[in-house]
Amino acid sequence: MIIDSVHNAAKYYRLHPNFQKAFEYVNQTDIASLEAGVIEISEGLKLIVIHGDGSSREESIKGFECHDKNIDIQISIQGPETFAWKPREKCISPNGDYSDEKDVRFFHDKPDMFFELQEKQFAILYPEDVHAAMIGEGFLKKLVFKVKI
Repeated sequence: MIIDSVHNAAKYYRLHPNFQKAFEYVNQTDIASLEAGVIEISEGLKLIVIHGDGSSREESIKGFECHDKNIDIQISIQGPETFAWKPREKCISPNGDYSDEKDVRFFHDKPDMFFELQEKQFAILYPEDVHAAMIGEGFLKKLVFKVKI
């Protein structure tokens, strides 16, 4: 997992070819005006724009998840937004089977930690990062880039 601000995004371009495309999209777009939905950016890179009310920690960790085929870049647009996190290697209690169609695997495990993103901060979450998001009070808006591994 990587946590940083959009201002420093160029430091991570070399980690995956689509990281640069994702952050360039952020820099070239009025992200505050994006409507909720899915935008196909390029081959192996899509954006999900999420708007909604934040939830409690207890409610959010019901969706404690990780992915096998994608890296998430989650960027806070309007927050703050809190995340739950635990390394996948420590998760021992699956919550159902892996969904290949949705590329998601859920766990019943409790998080090791919580962290908060302020506006224009991001988290890069790899397949080994089990996470739950949208924890907070009031209206939250975020970008989630799905980067194909």
